[in-house]
Amino acid sequence: MQIISVINQKGGVGKTTTVINLAAGLSQIDKKVLVIDLDPQGNATTGLGLSNMESSSDTIYGVLNGTKDIRDVIKKTQFENLDIITSNVDLSGLELETADDSNRAFILKTKLASYLNNSSGSYDYVLIDCPPSLSLLTIMALVCSKSLLVPLQTEFFALEGLTQLMKTVERIKVNLNPDLKIRGILLTMYDKRNKLSSQVEKEARDYFSEKVYSTVIPRNVRLSEAPSHGIPVLIYDKTCPGSKSYFSFTNEFMNQETTIGSAA
Repeated sequence: MQIISVINQKGGVGKTTTVINLAAGLSQIDKKVLVIDLDPQGNATTGLGLSNMESSSDTIYGVLNGTKDIRDVIKKTQFENLDIITSNVDLSGLELETADDSNRAFILKTKLASYLNNSSGSYDYVLIDCPPSLSLLTIMALVCSKSLLVPLQTEFFALEGLTQLMKTVERIKVNLNPDLKIRGILLTMYDKRNKLSSQVEKEARDYFSEKVYSTVIPRNVRLSEAPSHGIPVLIYDKTCPGSKSYFSFTNEFMNQETTIGSAA
């Protein structure tokens, strides 16, 4: 069972889209997936067809403020093998509320470990959708994750932001989670007509080499439409370029499992 955070401190880079569609892709090949929406905006929640306006105690906020256990807040989505812990805007107050707790970075790790170790609800993957900032919530996710998946938009300044993220990851490894590693970097919002896209792709591949997935996710209208219907694009429109690329990415992600397994 793997806990993977999907992370980039920049907003609008395809983070939530990647969580939703990787989760959907894995669930379609009979993998059991739990998505944890750790973003106060609740986009992964609405993108999988649930409401981000419900009672706060039934969300990840209820778990992190100590009023609920994880098993109490897991919800089934309309998609087989795919469950979610939802989020809403109240989560944004957590940093202030836990200011006096010296162990607050470990709250999610402790709660999740307790649930997964004592639970019949076993999952193959837990995917955490992080907020677009290097905040307490992001640190909580980094502390409890085995690996990170970084969506990187092929636009100006993208690599600059990634360098900042890498420094944070190194600090977390030294102080809080020595096992943390970057599983891969996924290039998103790729526009083959735009010279800058191919330039950023070349720089990313030169710098991070095999960490960058072969699959690139194109700019695609259907990808943008799908969340408003509460359906992953893989189900909303199986034949559009966005779907095809996420199917391809899911396959590459699974082949990586085989490689990781044989290396171990």
